[in-house]
Amino acid sequence: VIAQNASLVPRGGAFYPLVARTALEALQKLRGYPQGVMHAPCLLVDGTSLELCLANHQVLFLEVACAAPAVVCCRCSPTQKGQIVRLIRTHTGKCTAAIGDGGNDIPMIREAHVGIGIEGKEGKQASMAADFSLLEFSHLQRLVLWHGRNAYLRSSLLAQFVIHRGLIIAMIQAVFSSLFFFASIAVYNGFLTVGYATIFTTGPVFSLVLDEDISQENALKYPELYKELQKRRHLSLKTFLIWTWKAIYQGGVIMLGAIFLFDKRLVHVVGISFTSLILTELVMVAVEVKRWHTIMIACEVLTLLVYAGSIFALSSPTLLGTSTFDLPFMLSVEFLWKVSAITAVSCVPVWVGKVFSQRLAPEKATKIR
Repeated sequence: VIAQNASLVPRGGAFYPLVARTALEALQKLRGYPQGVMHAPCLLVDGTSLELCLANHQVLFLEVACAAPAVVCCRCSPTQKGQIVRLIRTHTGKCTAAIGDGGNDIPMIREAHVGIGIEGKEGKQASMAADFSLLEFSHLQRLVLWHGRNAYLRSSLLAQFVIHRGLIIAMIQAVFSSLFFFASIAVYNGFLTVGYATIFTTGPVFSLVLDEDISQENALKYPELYKELQKRRHLSLKTFLIWTWKAIYQGGVIMLGAIFLFDKRLVHVVGISFTSLILTELVMVAVEVKRWHTIMIACEVLTLLVYAGSIFALSSPTLLGTSTFDLPFMLSVEFLWKVSAITAVSCVPVWVGKVFSQRLAPEKATKIR
């Protein structure tokens, strides 16, 4: 009844009771399970039979259990619960989750990749030992379908964007060094390098943790969307190579454009390339955002204002001892159109490629957004 109420087994679904008192009887029961048929029955096993299967026919039991649509283990000891989770982790390599509400569930909660404890009449032992604590079992839906979805998508995007942020400036330095016979000359001084890693990009980049691809209502309404995440398409070798290509392409465009197409003076090259770099990062954040948040907009605008103010500060030789920027040049129309052209060449192809990929192979979440 509990399995049916929890939707582990459909109403009227069949059960295959695995009840044995000897190792031979357990082997016969396991071999008699109808594998590979439509509407296979749910495997039902008690604690005594489970002990026989794990002690004598562990591999066969795991094969049968993994082939069954659901497995219900009743009257199991805490040790057996933990052992089952550990075996599933070892033999299948799948990500496991264990949910419990009592002290006897602690072993399996600790063995699982994700342990979820429910505060109940039996106390808070399970919730204290778990990774996540719930007040009610029904809250599991929101934890997985909404918070779990956002955690995976946000961490995937942020991790790859941080790699992109570091690789693009490394590419700029590599191109610059190669053009000057690999002399140990830094294209940007310490103030620009530290500023790029902190006040000029940190706010917009880390504001991506507020992004949402769909609303909470749709995430709970269409639970099948969660299956798309299990394919791991948002964080894979393919996506890593795509982000690497973006950084290499954009870094090359920024430095080559600043040197060959527009200017020969180093101070002008630094001003054009660094401004294009900052704008490219801000545009890339905007390209990746699916649903704008007030804090995201504030971070983008505030970063632009801070960088504009730093241009005046870094152009003063009295402040730093030397001028990083040529202020009259950076306030000219010539500077503006050169930076705009480089930023456009750097970002537009990436944006067009993203739009085409979404049009040709849209995700299910995109269709209902």
